[in-house]
Amino acid sequence: MPNPTPRYISNLTRETYALILAGGKGSRLHELTDWRAKPALYFGGKFRVIDFTLSNCINSGIRRVGVVTQYKSHSLIRHVMRGWGHFKKELGESVEILPASQRYSDNWYQGTADAVFQNIDIIRYELPKYVIILSGDHVYRMDYAGLLATHEKSGADMTISCLEVPIAEATNAFGVVEVDSHNKILGFEEKPPEPKALPSDPEMCLASMGNYVFNTSFLFEQLKKDAQNESSGRDFGTDIIPSVIKTNNVYAHKFRSHFGNEKAYWRDVGTLDAFWQANLELLSPTPALNLYDSKWPIWTYQEQLPPAKFVFDDDGRRGMALDSVISEGCIISGAVVRRSVLFNEVRVCSYSEVEDSVILPDVVILRHCRIRKVIIDRGSVIPEGTVIGYDHKHDKARGFRVTEKGVVLVTREMLGLSTGFD
Repeated sequence: MPNPTPRYISNLTRETYALILAGGKGSRLHELTDWRAKPALYFGGKFRVIDFTLSNCINSGIRRVGVVTQYKSHSLIRHVMRGWGHFKKELGESVEILPASQRYSDNWYQGTADAVFQNIDIIRYELPKYVIILSGDHVYRMDYAGLLATHEKSGADMTISCLEVPIAEATNAFGVVEVDSHNKILGFEEKPPEPKALPSDPEMCLASMGNYVFNTSFLFEQLKKDAQNESSGRDFGTDIIPSVIKTNNVYAHKFRSHFGNEKAYWRDVGTLDAFWQANLELLSPTPALNLYDSKWPIWTYQEQLPPAKFVFDDDGRRGMALDSVISEGCIISGAVVRRSVLFNEVRVCSYSEVEDSVILPDVVILRHCRIRKVIIDRGSVIPEGTVIGYDHKHDKARGFRVTEKGVVLVTREMLGLSTGFD
């Protein structure tokens, strides 16, 4: 497809309203989402997961955005209001919170399709030509203008953004689409046990990213039909998509990198292992996710904090960090940090060692601790002399969660402290 002109793109994005679905529980993250929705989860040293979808919208030129919330949404709403509440409605810009408010029924949001249906009047007020529906709990950089251009040029009623993934990875995990040579969707299966391979590669399939573009009138029509179907699960993947692909123009948009990487970066950080792995990937000298690209910045709310500080340079008591990300307000006091991500205002005290770990904000690690391959939740205080990650049998006996891949999760409650922060 030839590159669209900037004016063509600007017209498409100006006529688009984005709806970010951000109500997910993130149950596979266990205690890490006891006090926060998955899109509010911390990532990359200073961000929240939802910042990536919101930044994609703004960087793509889409400046009318609704954020649909439901599950334990306090920290998510607070973050969006602080970091994204500065847009001017009178200039056609807005990032609005859309909590479950029983606008059309006595129920809370019953599924992804129902979450959109219950906000039809808000979308109608914006008068968009297109509605782009986005998942708020994935980490990636994507220019949605290309997705909109694909949708408009194909004459589609609906376009699904898709990613080429190995069949083994997609099995029982993703919605998988079958397409013809023009990327028109012929079939769709939600989390199939045997995904259909791409004709060009028997080891790969085309998985839905959970991002959709609709012509607004078509979207409203399908949502109203679904709302009248008593047997529907009110979900795009299991109900809406299978019902429209045979009789309407539904196309796939293959997500390819626009930022110099051969393979598009996209991560679902929905498990503890995936969350830990995605954070540590950032430590590579040339990570697949470039957070330092000024042409595609990731925006967020950030407090005014002092710089990170490293103190003491004595033998056996040297404050230093190697191959690590250290955020504002951190103090590494006579301790060693290796291959780890430390969020803001973490303190690591003398003679302690932290390796291969993800430490969320406001954590204090006291003296003589040894921490390896651990996720420590916000506000935790690790007692002096604590050793975590070296003996998993002992870790489990103390009430810590240990994953199949050996990542240890530690929260305030597990340490006997008061209930956690969000």
